[in-house]
Amino acid sequence: MPTIEDFEGLAVRVGTVLRAEPNTTARDAALKLWIDFGDLGELQSSAKITDHYRPDELPGRQVVAVTGFEPMRIGGFRSDVLVLGALTPDGVVLLNLDSPVEPGSPVG
Repeated sequence: MPTIEDFEGLAVRVGTVLRAEPNTTARDAALKLWIDFGDLGELQSSAKITDHYRPDELPGRQVVAVTGFEPMRIGGFRSDVLVLGALTPDGVVLLNLDSPVEPGSPVG
């Protein structure tokens, strides 16, 4: 069972997608995202969100992500954060904000 210490280095934050493109080298269909997290800088994610989202509609969209993970490689692409969404039978639906916030804002 996870302990609070397992989560101490992690934070959930809001970021703004700067750029998106298909991750053609990932095992499962995914998009490469470059996301502005304010003071944390620009971080990357490989996200399995292709069922509902196209790369051209994501720049400017704010997403919620878990930060603080050790980067991993997905299909040769560095993934720094885990973008959050609801898992549905039709694919992942990204979490949505009611109004824009500053990139890097913590989620509480």
